Order: sequence, then structure tokens, then C-alpha cells
Amino acid sequence: MPSDSIRYLIVPGWHNSGEDHWQTHWQAVLPNSARVEQADWASPQRHAWVAQLDAAIRASDTPAVLIAHSLGCVAVAHWAATAPTAIARRVLGALLVAPADVERPNCPPALAGFAPIPQQPLPFPTHLVGSDNDPAASAARALELARGWGSEAGILTGAGHINAKAGFNRWEQGFAYLYRLQSRLALRAA
Repeated sequence: MPSDSIRYLIVPGWHNSGEDHWQTHWQAVLPNSARVEQADWASPQRHAWVAQLDAAIRASDTPAVLIAHSLGCVAVAHWAATAPTAIARRVLGALLVAPADVERPNCPPALAGFAPIPQQPLPFPTHLVGSDNDPAASAARALELARGWGSEAGILTGAGHINAKAGFNRWEQGFAYLYRLQSRLALRAA
């Protein structure tokens, strides 16, 4: 799949992805990439976040691959649940990393507006990567979300929330998941 025929939309989670986060590194090295910016990273509002994602997808007719982390994964699920079919077709697929379980008992109150999490299959291929010690979603919950969304899934060992705090700064190994997703997309297009 030629890189000029797609664009990458980076969809960060709560508090954005800082300069040491793998999403920031990926945005710098992936061609045709852009970050979905939010007006308020500290007090996320579901409708505003979904609207920003929708605007970013509609901004170009070039098909997009979404690269979401944490609350960004949940925003993608909410967007997909309400997006018109013609607009949803602009998304080729999504890599969903460390989805935040906004329904968990110890969920920060700032994220409560993103519950409940849509459980229907997403209208494009997805690959979900979770961790067996992620404080934002247990491995079992990540796999449950993957089943609901129709995602291929992988669970990393001891990777925490797969963010800079857990040591995932450049996360070069993560490109293997993106490559796997893009290979599926290429097969689907053939």
C-alpha cells in the first residue's frame, strides 16, 4: 500500500501524548500523518472529541489509518458508532493501543462521559494491543473490547499503559502491529 495513498491520523488519549510518547515519534516519522487535536485535553468531553475526530477524517478524501491510544480508542469507537457510512469508508483501519476502560470502578471522573463504551463491531479492520498490567484496562477487558469491536488482538507482557511512563518512547516494535494491519488492508483491497 503506497504511503502517499493513505494518511495517518494520530488519536491521543487523555492529556494528549507528550514529546516522549511513541505517538509523537510516529507522527514525526510516518508520511502524511497528523494529530487529531482537542480543545481540552485535561477535561475531555465525548461529543467534542468525537466531533474533532470526525472533522479530521472529513478534512481529506485521502483514506485514513487511525492510530489511537487510551481514551483515543474509545473516541474512535464512539465515532464509528455514529458516523455516516460514506464517511466511515474514509477510514481504512485502526490500530487501537491500550484502550482505556472508562467503565472500570476506579476510572477517573473526568473520563466518565465516555461511558458506556460502544460494543458493536467497528466498520473497518482493527488491531488492538493491550497489556497484562495496564492500570487503565485489564487484559481480560482489553480482549472483551477487541471481541466487541471485531479487532484482532495482542496482549503484551508487563507493558503497563504502553506510554512514555511505561518506557514506550519510540516503540519501534509497535510498527510491526501497524505493518500487520496494513497487510490485512492490502489483502482486503486486492
